[in-house]
Amino acid sequence: MQSKNKIFDDLSQLMTNAMGVAQGAKDEANTAMKSMMDRWLADRDFVTREEFDAVRAMAQKAREENEALSARLAALESKAQ
Repeated sequence: MQSKNKIFDDLSQLMTNAMGVAQGAKDEANTAMKSMMDRWLADRDFVTREEFDAVRAMAQKAREENEALSARLAALESKAQ
């Protein structure tokens, strides 16, 4: 009976160690994949969300100014005629 318990204990320890190794390999693979993705994204010169929002706000302001100037120009043209 003692030998059966020893076999089960050894098998249990082996499975526990294998799960630990598998978890470590998974964590290492995740870290490597994240590092590769970060490098790939950095090489592509993508902008951050903050930069995108700032440029969008500038474009909106320029569009509004353009519309105001167009309206002012149209008013001046109608006065000149």
